[in-house]
Amino acid sequence: MRIGIDARLHHYSRAGIGQYILGLVKGLSACNGDDKFVLLQSRKDKTILAEGPNFFRKSLWTPSHHRLEQLVLPLEISPLRLDVLHSPDFIPPFRRDYRSVITVHDLAFILYPHFLTQESARYYGQIDRAVRHCDHIIADSLSTKRDIINFLGAPESKITVIYAAANPTYRPVEDEQSLQEVRERYTLTGPFVLFVSTIEPRKNLPSLLRAYRQLLDRYGIEATLAVVGERGWFCGEVFATAEALDLGDNVRFLGHVPTDDLVLLYNAARVHVHPSFYEGFGLPPLEAMSCGTPTIVANVSSLPEVVGDASLLVPPGDVEGWTVAMWRVLTDESLHSELSYKGLKRAQLFSWEKAARETLSLYKRLQA
Repeated sequence: MRIGIDARLHHYSRAGIGQYILGLVKGLSACNGDDKFVLLQSRKDKTILAEGPNFFRKSLWTPSHHRLEQLVLPLEISPLRLDVLHSPDFIPPFRRDYRSVITVHDLAFILYPHFLTQESARYYGQIDRAVRHCDHIIADSLSTKRDIINFLGAPESKITVIYAAANPTYRPVEDEQSLQEVRERYTLTGPFVLFVSTIEPRKNLPSLLRAYRQLLDRYGIEATLAVVGERGWFCGEVFATAEALDLGDNVRFLGHVPTDDLVLLYNAARVHVHPSFYEGFGLPPLEAMSCGTPTIVANVSSLPEVVGDASLLVPPGDVEGWTVAMWRVLTDESLHSELSYKGLKRAQLFSWEKAARETLSLYKRLQA
């Protein structure tokens, strides 16, 4: 088979779908077989996603999410003589002569349309046509599968759940010197709470900031809140809330952090928190668990499905609940150890090798 993977978004976003693309390609590169993989990358992307005799790169001129994408992209792909094209960013080319697989990571743009820019609304507004047009849909979780059925009317037989995974780089680190160095590098000398994600409304940071303010005032906890992630759309409320709550240097907005440093920050953190209103999978909690760091997550969408019994679950809007949950994990050594142990065990259930094998099996079923 000649299998194309649309990897263009990897150049524009190294979080979320960008990480999905990278993990899937690396997983596929570990699968032995005669299939040929054509990696469709942005001409601006110099990254080598995979090496091997059955992996080929095709540089494309068409940018991700471009208004003329549906006109130009099929022309670039047509000469490649693909059997299957996998579109990890929801929307496939609608003019095609090959089988089409799409990954639908979540339906946040339907459930929370007020969190979108006009440009994103235009692009993801093609989802109904994409679901009807493609041959098969991969969902990151059972939660997302249910949403696709309920909100888009897709038949259950057309959807396969294949769980994503954390990069194997995320693992426990015992080197105290490296951990101390990363604390000093980001001025996190004491215990700290860690949040990791793009700063945008769906991630619910204002509620976390209010809970953190209560944690400082009520319990006198001397723990910094470290926020890792680039600024996304409509992020102004987050910084306005931090200023209104007079959090000052108690909150550190670290921006983008290199992967090697992020692994160390997960390991150095006392607790990870993920209060998002909605997630199709929720990679940061899995990354935290893979490092043995306790995590607290919102009890909505796919998050309970991912963490199982290895996390504290709190409603996203329950500021009081978030305050108490953070206080418990910060101060209760027994609970901290229990969540760390359970998290490591839970994380072992997810791997990109497994996801790649299941994805490759799906490609082959479509050609049968």
